[in-house]
Amino acid sequence: MNKLTNYLPLILFILLVTGLFTFLDREEGDLRSVLLDKSFPDFSLTKLGNQETVTKDELVDLPSLLNVWATWCIACRVEHPFLMQLKNESRIKIYGLNYKDDLNKAKKLLDQIGDPYEFSIFDKEGKLAIDLGVYGAPETFLIDNNGIIRVRHVGVLSQEVWEQKFKRVLNNLSEDEK
Repeated sequence: MNKLTNYLPLILFILLVTGLFTFLDREEGDLRSVLLDKSFPDFSLTKLGNQETVTKDELVDLPSLLNVWATWCIACRVEHPFLMQLKNESRIKIYGLNYKDDLNKAKKLLDQIGDPYEFSIFDKEGKLAIDLGVYGAPETFLIDNNGIIRVRHVGVLSQEVWEQKFKRVLNNLSEDEK
């Protein structure tokens, strides 16, 4: 019994390191969501710009992206130029979900650096984010024509991620419409 007790810290350390490397071995942004292939959740929040109430029914231009962002999120600033590029070069609409943020700071930031969103949903308490299973910002969801979540990406949305994850699914959605 005494020998086992001596080796217990080593055994626990090995299990911890193994678990950590298993988690780190996953592809970046490759977290499954319980909402994949399910309807976008119902909500009633306000728009960032004018404080009018917005619901799931306002997400009318589908397929579309929902991008979770915040002023306190450094990675959100990294992906912002790509979101602006998507807005200018793609037909897909982008909605924002401003997550646990300060209303005035968020509006001021978009005024300064540009607004890639049709509108941003102001989620001060993080209620919609919780319903979506959001870990933090940035995260991006692809919602199909029927309001079904098809892709979830955790992390910075870049050209490479767009090509690998989103564009393929969008092309498949276009094929299904024909």
